[in-house]
Order: sequence, then structure tokens, then C-alpha cells
Amino acid sequence: MHTQIRDRNSLGKVSRSRWSVLASVSALALVLLTPAVKAADTFNVEEATIADIQNAILAKRVTATDVLKLYLERIKAYNGVAVNQPYGILGPITTIPHAKGINALSTLNLRPAARKAWGFDDHHARSMTDLVDNDPNLPDALETAAQLDAYFAKTGKLMGPLHGIVFALKDQYCTIDMRSTSGADVFYANDRPPFDSTFVKRLRAAGAIILAKANLAEYADGVPRSSFGGTFANPYDTERHPGTSSAGSGSAVGANLVTCAIAEETGGSIRGPAVRNSCVGIAGTEELVPRFGMIQEGIQTRVGPICRTVEDAARVLQVIAGYDPSDPLTAFAAGRLPKEPYQTFAHPKSLQGMRIGVVREYMNKKLFTKADEESIDLVNQAVADLKTLGATIVDPGETGELFTKYIRALEPMLLNAAYAKQHPELFPVDAEGKPVGDHIATLIDLVMDPSKAPGSFTLRDFQGGGGGAGGRRGGAAVEDPSLPAAGTGVAGAGVLNNGEARFEYNLWLRQRGDANIKTLTDLYTKANFFNDPQFTPLKNSLMNSDKARTLDMALRLQQRFMVQEVLLNAYADMNLDAVVYPTENLPPPKLGAPAEPTVNGRGNSNWGGPGLTQGFPVITVPVGFTTHVYDRIRDPSAPPPPPGWTRGGGGRGGAAQEPTILVGPTPAVLPVGMDVSGRPFSEPTLIAITGAYQDFTHHRHPPPDFGPLSAGRN
Repeated sequence: MHTQIRDRNSLGKVSRSRWSVLASVSALALVLLTPAVKAADTFNVEEATIADIQNAILAKRVTATDVLKLYLERIKAYNGVAVNQPYGILGPITTIPHAKGINALSTLNLRPAARKAWGFDDHHARSMTDLVDNDPNLPDALETAAQLDAYFAKTGKLMGPLHGIVFALKDQYCTIDMRSTSGADVFYANDRPPFDSTFVKRLRAAGAIILAKANLAEYADGVPRSSFGGTFANPYDTERHPGTSSAGSGSAVGANLVTCAIAEETGGSIRGPAVRNSCVGIAGTEELVPRFGMIQEGIQTRVGPICRTVEDAARVLQVIAGYDPSDPLTAFAAGRLPKEPYQTFAHPKSLQGMRIGVVREYMNKKLFTKADEESIDLVNQAVADLKTLGATIVDPGETGELFTKYIRALEPMLLNAAYAKQHPELFPVDAEGKPVGDHIATLIDLVMDPSKAPGSFTLRDFQGGGGGAGGRRGGAAVEDPSLPAAGTGVAGAGVLNNGEARFEYNLWLRQRGDANIKTLTDLYTKANFFNDPQFTPLKNSLMNSDKARTLDMALRLQQRFMVQEVLLNAYADMNLDAVVYPTENLPPPKLGAPAEPTVNGRGNSNWGGPGLTQGFPVITVPVGFTTHVYDRIRDPSAPPPPPGWTRGGGGRGGAAQEPTILVGPTPAVLPVGMDVSGRPFSEPTLIAITGAYQDFTHHRHPPPDFGPLSAGRN
């Protein structure tokens, strides 16, 4: 899974050779500390694209520093506390309708003097362990912007393809200049790691300005808060969840606090935050973007951009994709990137010749609830729009299923012994566990006549994070209720602890080399945690992961291969270029709401998607907005919860632990999105489909409560 990093010392070095023509930082300090933005009357960053920003710089309408300051003004206005927290950041919270802030960004890349000049508090400092923060080799965002401006003034050229573009990064990624703790309030000796994540180096080399670390569900757990960053909110309704673990990345882009962000996805944390903030998210092929420098670099984690347009997300992907020896999985990407940049595929005039399948497994209204229906209707309209654009639609019908026959035909053979354990009625064993009869002959019977195979074979059975198909069936991978819930983003979630989580935590900590925090045990014994009965406690998840003493990925990899072979056969047999389905059926839940009960495989969050958790690429794109929602509330007629009770949902998934009812409809205008998924390394095709659709429909609209400062709040 991993190879040794040959030159560990090089991880701590940020190349400055390209900055040799630039003015000294000290000469620019006075300018950098000045919040005034003269460009505000001539250029607006609200909804600005990468091309808009760079064209304005090339035309000398603005500088990179001007652009950065415009975003800082919006952050100052809109990144405040999102909830009532009378007991502080770690205590119970209540929501605020139309809150003035969304708390999307937890750390700002500003030196102390600049941060104070802008009026940001100490909690948003670059480091909590280096309060002086005066290392000249670690320029902050304003100093980086000034360096870009000096380069442009001298050469008349942009530094790189992302010159002047302002980013937030999920705090699951290492940045040498900002604290990196995955949202945790852990007592690191040095809260800044000695190296950048690989993709961060690539962003910096391309001229990007890394402005902030985005707030996230702590350790990517899915709960809409972190112990260090606090609770975050959806800019379209500040009482609602902004979208799984990368929520701050999505809401920062959706509310125009940055141009783009980088998120992380294990089960849906690129797509979930993108869809709930009316944005575009690319979860590329698993092997496409290096993951080195990520806390919890698991077998199904992936790095991807969230932007407001398909073209911008493709531009970012072009910079961060490609082989990196620090992540051996990316060797699969060598030689498989397109000859032309990804963004060149974003604006086709027609989808003529494209064959697109409809995943009705996720869209059959008879299987779900009233809460699902409006999202399904909007995706149905999107399918009609794709047909209008020239695509051939392969649709099994409203109650049909696209993949079931392929799963039934191949799963028993590909899972073999694991499948046999699920069905002892066909594959009996004696008291010592030895086969009774000829199990191979029985498998051959099922291959010859798949209709005889027992079990459930719909795509919905592949839902959740963690362990692949078998983890949802309770045989191939045994569910353990003491472990994190499936779909939470915790490595190894929902299935018997295979050691992946402990291995990845401890490997990352060994690479980081902190003097105080050295093991997973330290992460939960030397830290503060939030304590709120509305949200699932996180400490127990870490403690359970820490019990493993062996790493056994054999079943996980077998399941992964099975799902991939099934899907590739289906794509080939139906001659499909891509498939589409709702990113999630349910609109964003209220913060702290009970979990939506699982109904026919549909849980509380986004769909895992065909092969998504097994490494296939997917792009989510806005398809419109709801007019109403149905909300899950605690049943008022039920007895009160017992002492020590904690909610299993918290607006993030997992099994409901209390009696609930569905109420509504309630008027609500909330974003809805559609996933477009395809074969490995088919990103150019997916970019073409989503780009053409976005150009045709223009469904993206910014949140009205967080509009231009000149017309809103200051």
C-alpha cells in the first residue's frame, strides 16, 4: 500500500526558486496590512471564475492582492459563528435562522499582524503553537499575493495556470504554513506539519493562493462540527447541514469566500458538500490525484476540487492530477491522462453520440418516502435535458434497475468463499468449519443459472462507506456495532475492524514526527472533544479503531475488484459512456436532527454511487432547487430518552436511536445535484457531459443571505 519516502527532508522544503525576481517581503509589509480594497468598485469576486480573475489581472484591472483582499472582506463579513453556543465551542448548540455567519473556515493563512489588522481573532491564527510566526520561508497569503504581483509586474506573465486564484483546503491535508489537525483540538508540540501534501505543492507551483483551512467534520466523521473549528452551517439555510465531512470546503465556495476549495471523499465528501452548496465537485478516479499528506489515507479516499463551474473544477484537476512516487496508487495514472487539458472538454456544443444510463435503483419513488420525491423529479428533468442536448438515454424504466442482472451474474463467483459464508443453506459446513459437499460445483451451478443465486443484488446493497458490498450484507464482512457507522468516512467504518484506520493514523503520525502526538492513542488521550447529546461522540470511534493489531485488507480488495468487474461489464454490455442519478435524494437535514432511517438502502446522506467507493470517477453538478422539504423530528409522543443518551444522527447519518416521525412539507429553497459517473480515467467524458449540461441549464445561484457586500451586510 505504501512505499518508503526516500528523501523525507525534502518534504519540509518549499521551493522558492521561482520567486527570485520578487520584491522582499518586508518592503511590502505596510501594503499587505492595509485592509482597504481600491478594486472593489471595478471588479466583483462574487461568482467570479478562474478566467474572470485572470483576465482582470492580465488587463491590469486588479492585482492578485486586490482579489485576495476582496475575499478577505467577505470572510470578515460572513465567516462568523453560525450557531448559539452558550457553553462555548465544545458544548451544546442551538441553530440560528438566517445566521450572519457560516463558520466555513477555521484557520486563516495570515501572519499575526495582518490577521489583527483585518480584525480576525486569535483562534483563526496560522498556528496555535507558534504565536510569533515570523519564519520568512513561510509566506502568508498576502505575502504570496504580493510576490505574484511582483512577478507579473516584472514579466507581464502569469506565474502559472492558477495565478491569483484563492483556495481553501480541507483541514485533513498537511500544509507546512498552517495548522493541520483534521479539525481536532489535539495537543501537538507543533501543530504545523513539516511538509505539504503533494497536491498542495502543485497548487502553490501553479500560482494558487492558499488562504485558509476549511472547517470539517472532525477526522472526516460526518458530524457537522469539529472540536477546534466548531459548528458550521449551510449558507442556503443556516439551520441546516452544509454537507458531510468536507462541509467547510463546499460552503466556502458556495458563499463566495474563496474561488475554489479542495475536499476529500471516502464515501461522498466531495460530492455532498458540492451539491448542498450548489457547486460542482469532482471525485476523480481513485488513482488520479496523489493523496500523500492526508490524515487517513485509506484505500477509498480521494482528493478533489469543489468550484462553482465545471470548467474551473477541471482547471484545478489539471494541476493536481498525475503520478507521485509518494502515493504508489497513482502509478495506475501514469500514461492515462488526456493529451489535452481537462478544461478543454468543458464546453461541447452537443452530446451527440453519448450513451448515458439512468440508475433507476436510486430513483424508484415506490421504494422511498415523500422526502425523496422532489430531488428525483429534478433529476428526471435533468435526464430530459441531456436527451435534448443529443445524448442517447439508456433507461430501464421508472421501476427498473440498470445493474442488477450483472451483479447477480458475477457476484457469487467473484466473492466466492465470502459469498458462501453469507449463504450456509447452499454452502453448508461441519462443526469444524469444513465444507460439506462440493462448494465449487454449487458455485458453477449459480454461474450457469444466475436466477438460482440467493441474496439481494441491487446497487443499493453497495451503499455506505468502509467495506464494500459485503459490509452491507452482514456476511462477507461482519458488522460490529461498536465500530463507526458505515458511511461516516472513518476508514474501516461499519465492518469488522480490519486495521486500516489504525495503520493509516499511525503511519501519518510517524511521517509527521511530532514530539508529543505520536500514535492514535495520543489523538484521543491528549485532546479536547466536543460534548453535545445531539451529535455522536467521536472519541469512542478513535478508541475502537485503536483496538486493531493486524492489517488485513484481503476481503476489502476482493470486494473492490468484484464491484469494478461488475460495473465494467455493465458499461461494456450496454455500451455506456456514463450513468446519472441523484447525488442524494434527501435535501440537507437540520443541524442536530435525528438520522433519517435507512429505507431500501437509502440512508441519511448521499448515494455511494455505482462503484464510487471502489474508485470510479464521478462529478456532481447542480440541477436546481427544492420548493419544499420534509424533516425528521423526534416523535413528541415517545417517552423521553434515557440518561446519558446521545443522538445517532446529528444530521450526518447512522442509525436512528430514537422514535422519529417525518413532518412537512415545509417551504424551502435548497440545492439539488446530479452525479455523472463513468469508467476509470473517463474524466474528459464526464467533464464534457456536466459542462454541456451546466452551460445549457445555468442552475447555480448564490445563497441570497450571503450576497455582494455592497448590497448586503458589512
